[in-house]
Amino acid sequence: MNNAAARNKKQITIGLDLGDRRHTYCVLDEAGKIAREGSLCNTREQLAAMAGSYPGATVVMEAGTHSPWVSRFLQELGLRVIVANPRKTRAIYENERKSDRRDAMMLARLARMDPTLLHPIEHGSQDAQQDMLQLKLRDSLVRARVALINAVRFTLKSLGYPVSNPSSARFHKLVLNEVPESIREMIAHNVAAIAELTERIKALDTSISRLAAERYPQTIYLQQVSGVGPITSLYFVLKVGNPGRFQRTRDIGAFLGLCPKRDQSGETDKELRISKCGDRYLRRLLVSAAQYILGPFGADSALREHGLRLAQGGNSQGQEAGRRRCRTKARRIAPHALEIP
Repeated sequence: MNNAAARNKKQITIGLDLGDRRHTYCVLDEAGKIAREGSLCNTREQLAAMAGSYPGATVVMEAGTHSPWVSRFLQELGLRVIVANPRKTRAIYENERKSDRRDAMMLARLARMDPTLLHPIEHGSQDAQQDMLQLKLRDSLVRARVALINAVRFTLKSLGYPVSNPSSARFHKLVLNEVPESIREMIAHNVAAIAELTERIKALDTSISRLAAERYPQTIYLQQVSGVGPITSLYFVLKVGNPGRFQRTRDIGAFLGLCPKRDQSGETDKELRISKCGDRYLRRLLVSAAQYILGPFGADSALREHGLRLAQGGNSQGQEAGRRRCRTKARRIAPHALEIP
């Protein structure tokens, strides 16, 4: 292949619409015309064959379930990969004639015109993805346990047997002692499942704590804040990745969807609710940590004082009133009522 042909290959843009079983692709040549369209199976062999046909080409895809491993695989094969933020590609998801073929074509044309229109995102390494998925799998177990506990509570309440309100980790130890023998037999299987989930969650907590301490020592600094544990600190470190890619520390708030949306036109400039554009699970972890820090069990610290000052609009009298409310609430709520990761 001569130099001109190799240069033209590098100017080729491939739009790739990812699917669970098959991917749809659209190849634009150096002139921007459609050179080839089709689909391929979701296998490494067929992706490698496509990469071999267009060495050095630019491949663009939307972020999704398969985009992390597909993007890494194609990069290893020498292709330039752009992963588009699906929330920013309005021209694709609001198309009145939407189809996989059109999605692939629109991705290729947007990347050819100006890649910044796609608001590219950067996936982490495979190790970081696996560690992050371990945290999400733990969260799925926690959600399953909560669903089972709520089912047992509703069942007992409908029979006129309200039970106490211990922590989720202690629920299975107390509930059987608070109901008659006939009712115990009915809920025994659910309670056993709750106990099993609790043991699995406890084992995962130990594994995650060891992982954070051994492989991500920077999490130790985050855990110095009362209310931030191994799960919150580890997921934050994994999701942020390289902090050097943020120009300002305030940009991390926007990255996590914690900055307000804006609606500005002419003389109107509205500041709306937070954008919620970032990772939902991390946002939930950070909000839980903030609630603990500002709540009745939060330790006195400069961070807590700053948070209370913000919550009260900077008014010192309002800040003191907030502290009084927290102390009053602390006397009413049992210490085990809150579970902070």
